[in-house]
Amino acid sequence: MTDEPSTNDDDPSDESDLAIERRLSILREEHQDLDAAVQALEERPQPDMLQVARLKKKKLALKDKIGRLEDMLMPDIIA
Repeated sequence: MTDEPSTNDDDPSDESDLAIERRLSILREEHQDLDAAVQALEERPQPDMLQVARLKKKKLALKDKIGRLEDMLMPDIIA
């Protein structure tokens, strides 16, 4: 058994800031990888536009997850 808490993408509210930072780092890297894949596909003479659309949709979903995690680290403060 491991002492590390399990990460749950659906309910990260109980994660420590360090765990959130690690998850953010992973998601940002995945987002960059998808961006590179989209660019490579678009540079082809006849790009597969369905695949490009799917990758862009995944990129957007990752961006949303990244935004939610960033908000957990620095929530909006209403004065």
